[in-house]
Amino acid sequence: MSDLPRRAVTRTAKLASLPIGFAGRTALGVGKRTFGRPAELVATEIQQRTAEQLFKVLGELKGGAMKVGQMLSIFEAALPPEIAGPYRATLTRLQEAAPPLPAATVHKVLAEALGPDWRDDFAEFDDRPAAAASIGQVHKAVWHDGRTVAVKVQYPGAGKALLSDFNQLARLSKLFAVLTPGLDVKTMLAELRRRVAEELDYTIEAESQAAFAEAYADDPDFVIPDVVAQSGHVLVTEWIDGTPLSAIISDGTQEERDHAGLLYCRFLFSGPARCGLLHADPHPGNFRLLDDGRLGVIDFGAVDRLPGGFHRRIGILMRIGTMGDIDQIMKALREEDFIREGVEVDPDSLHAFIGPIAEPLVEETFKFSREWLRQEAARVTDLRPTNVVRQLNLPPSYVLIHRVVAAGTGVLCQLEAEGRFRDEALTWVPGFAEDDDPDFTDDLPDDLADDLADDENDDEIAS
Repeated sequence: MSDLPRRAVTRTAKLASLPIGFAGRTALGVGKRTFGRPAELVATEIQQRTAEQLFKVLGELKGGAMKVGQMLSIFEAALPPEIAGPYRATLTRLQEAAPPLPAATVHKVLAEALGPDWRDDFAEFDDRPAAAASIGQVHKAVWHDGRTVAVKVQYPGAGKALLSDFNQLARLSKLFAVLTPGLDVKTMLAELRRRVAEELDYTIEAESQAAFAEAYADDPDFVIPDVVAQSGHVLVTEWIDGTPLSAIISDGTQEERDHAGLLYCRFLFSGPARCGLLHADPHPGNFRLLDDGRLGVIDFGAVDRLPGGFHRRIGILMRIGTMGDIDQIMKALREEDFIREGVEVDPDSLHAFIGPIAEPLVEETFKFSREWLRQEAARVTDLRPTNVVRQLNLPPSYVLIHRVVAAGTGVLCQLEAEGRFRDEALTWVPGFAEDDDPDFTDDLPDDLADDLADDENDDEIAS
């Protein structure tokens, strides 16, 4: 496939094959149970085949479907080894690449954005894409002043493809629920649709990247490429070399994994405090480990704007979750609408669910692992009606933060990184450290309510 499959009938047919296949597998599963196959075994087979088909179809598309496919690929670390093994290489490729556009199409986009004499801007330009992803591909070139640059070219028709894909994907919430039951998939897709649509505007991406580059200039831990030029559907930034995080995941030493994992965590935590922005696309393809040990970060199309940094209520919720007092935890979750009014949750089940998840923020040093993630994923995706996750809500204001935390956790587990991750939360998240809140008392919900009111007032003033 050499071009973006943007004809509605073609894309719809590909996406429509997903629920059709799911229906067939479900019917087959019912038949197997009727003839005595264990329900758990049948459910595992259905999930495995559904995952295989999802990655296959989404990987052939670009636009919104490819973006969701990249997001899902991060969670391959949560899949059982017998499922993840044969597909790990495929999923890594899904994170890094997609079929490229032909050179003639690339030249047309460059001419429309930079003018008919666009070649005068470059001393050299490589027609072969260095990377191809969801809505654009990147070419390596040399700018007219001698700087090596990355030229990001948006796929023609990407906007229509995005809208079409997300309209179709919104109808497939039951299918995605097979892999992530308990998650409000429609809300997640609606939020992703809004955020990914912003990626179409390279003016916004250029502004976001410039803000990150200024905030992290001359930083000993991170490298953010400067923006060189932007016009229309073309974005030119400085080029950075380095080892892709996906290569560290597959072949890195434990020392490299630990170092990359700690910097990766530090960058995600520190962005809101340092420049009021949260990098919201944390898949491994957007990170490079440089020879001098710094972490290079690229692709700032998806960001969450958090002026002033994380709200203190987030830090307080995080702290409550690590304290083990289930009564306080339940009250705090109700305050934030994670437990909706009228919904009853078993305290013991909730405590058993939160305890392991909070471990990285409780232990002075924590080691992420695929086994740990598989255990947590198994608990979250437990199909039994007693699963407490089914009773929890995900408020819209937390959807994007949840995406970053969940995806970031997946990457850290792929890296199997060990480090002092709690220290990063203490440093960068207001309200998480006890001495950050001198008036903090045992009556946590009242304090939380006060913080919520303060945050709402701050939001109104900012608006």
